[in-house]
Amino acid sequence: MTCRFVRICLLAVTLAACVAALPAAASSHREAPGITQMPKVDGTDFYVFNSYEAGRTGYVTFIANYVPLQDAYGGPNYFTLDPDAHYRILIDNTGDGVEDITFQFRVNQQLRDIQLPIHGKSISVPLVNVGSITSPNPATQNVVETYTLVKITGALSDSGRRVQQVLDADTGSARFTKPIDNIGQKSLPDYHSYARQFIHNVAIPGCTNPGRVFVGQRHDGFAVNLGEVFDLVNIQNPLGPRDSQPNTLADKNVTSFVLEVPANCILAQGKTTFGSWTTSALPRNRVLQEAPGFKLDNESGDFVQVSRLSAPLVNELFIGLKDKNKFNGSQPKDDGQFADYVTNPTLPAILELLFGGAGVRAPTNSPRADLVAAFLTGVTGLNALGGPSEMMRLNTAIAAADAAHQNNLGVLGGDNAGFPNGRRPGDDVVDIELRVAMGALCLVPVGCHPADAPSGMLPFTDGTLNDVSQFDPAFPYLKDPLPGSPNGANGISGGN
Repeated sequence: MTCRFVRICLLAVTLAACVAALPAAASSHREAPGITQMPKVDGTDFYVFNSYEAGRTGYVTFIANYVPLQDAYGGPNYFTLDPDAHYRILIDNTGDGVEDITFQFRVNQQLRDIQLPIHGKSISVPLVNVGSITSPNPATQNVVETYTLVKITGALSDSGRRVQQVLDADTGSARFTKPIDNIGQKSLPDYHSYARQFIHNVAIPGCTNPGRVFVGQRHDGFAVNLGEVFDLVNIQNPLGPRDSQPNTLADKNVTSFVLEVPANCILAQGKTTFGSWTTSALPRNRVLQEAPGFKLDNESGDFVQVSRLSAPLVNELFIGLKDKNKFNGSQPKDDGQFADYVTNPTLPAILELLFGGAGVRAPTNSPRADLVAAFLTGVTGLNALGGPSEMMRLNTAIAAADAAHQNNLGVLGGDNAGFPNGRRPGDDVVDIELRVAMGALCLVPVGCHPADAPSGMLPFTDGTLNDVSQFDPAFPYLKDPLPGSPNGANGISGGN
């Protein structure tokens, strides 16, 4: 879950030992102890929204980000994906917490082994490219990543599930190509034009109209004042300006799986709302072995889910440290086992502990029916669907707001096309989650009353703004990744 803000669940003085036990990071980056060992399959953010690009009414866009905290200059090997992994976007369109449709990505890596003649001998080069790259897979590119995409109908555990290949709608190919990471401006002189060549129109089984897919590096669009948040919420005024603090993640990239699908081919008959989440899974047995190229693992056995992410901040803000790995390996249908973390959350008490002198008070209603609605069932009249199951719920009948008319506080700002009705890149989920945790929904009221939330009207903020203006208004929405070179483009200064 998006943990960018939420190291806050660990930030009480009385929990200092717990803080020391966890490595610092951002978003859903490293949100559970187990996933810290597997960054290639670490889901960092998940977005689901009605497409707001002009001319794309009736489409839904999913963005699943993986591989956290990428420094643009991180060569010489950069940030490839795991060829043994299943990267998944799962959809529950009936509300029982079980996936009805899964879009599953698998990645392949090819080492071309470019060699140069050195005094009569052919010697393999040590770099991923040996010249400029302007088109897909030129001879100068030493490492090529491709991927396949399948649509799985039925539960993944169901032996009768149906697996169908998603094809390139223009070429009929079942294999798609991924752009190389943004090494720098000498290797990739026009990354924007280069990357757009990897946006593919796709023929999706069961869909009358084609969708679109893009897999590749993007600029990490999440914004958070991370260092201060980790330091016992060392923000001078958590009720101050929303744009007064630096964004710790401004110089980071991620790897994105971006899929746009016609809404009518993923909805259940008679329904307009669905739930969704993203997971990654690895083979149960992975044995290191000698092998040519990049394939160093021998996989066997079934696949084990190691990462899970839908609504932001849930694992970080609410799930206890002892259960974080368990949550990452669980399914929405079994979320009743975690209900106490939502109905009786510790975060509001921690905020009162830290800022009680400034008048911050935790809500008094327990069990927190307002948080159950926000995370486990959806909000009545907005996006209610089944439960209790933690999923990102989206009501497709609520028209998308174009970029010029979005409110980055989503539903709290009067924009029902935003979080928690799905999540758009520009939704400031840190500020929204803080306010909801402190009882903002009691003012509606949703499962509680204003008297239950003495701080429910306070404008909590981490001081770092997320806004739609920080993104592109069209697919794949997330900005081009920062280049590794020249360093000045990323605000990195040289010298001694």
